[in-house]
Amino acid sequence: MNNEHINLQKQRRGLDRIVHAFGYSLQGLKAGMQEPAFKQEAYLCIVMIPLAFFIGKSWVEIALLAGSVMIVMIVELLNTGLESAIDRIGPQWHDLSKRCKDLGSAAVLLSIVLSLGIWLAALAECVKTYLSF
Repeated sequence: MNNEHINLQKQRRGLDRIVHAFGYSLQGLKAGMQEPAFKQEAYLCIVMIPLAFFIGKSWVEIALLAGSVMIVMIVELLNTGLESAIDRIGPQWHDLSKRCKDLGSAAVLLSIVLSLGIWLAALAECVKTYLSF
């Protein structure tokens, strides 16, 4: 049996596995920051998550506002992973490769629309409350 292809992560157990998995997650975030779209969303996240604590009136609203921003980042990372896997296959054009990339892009768009809707509703409520005084 060829030992070159053994995944050491699968052999780890307990805390050792958790520590290494956390390291891989940090590497993924670092790789994400190399992507322009993810970098823009990360910078927006730095502003929007603290802003959620000022706009939200309850913990549910704060969770919805902050969570919707995090969902956009999560979907963007998954889309980047899909695109990387497709690009690894080869540079030649293929209908299924295009379809995969288009579906990933559509998922990002829908997550942005969801987040935008949540934020607009919360902002409208804030304006309504502010103008009622």
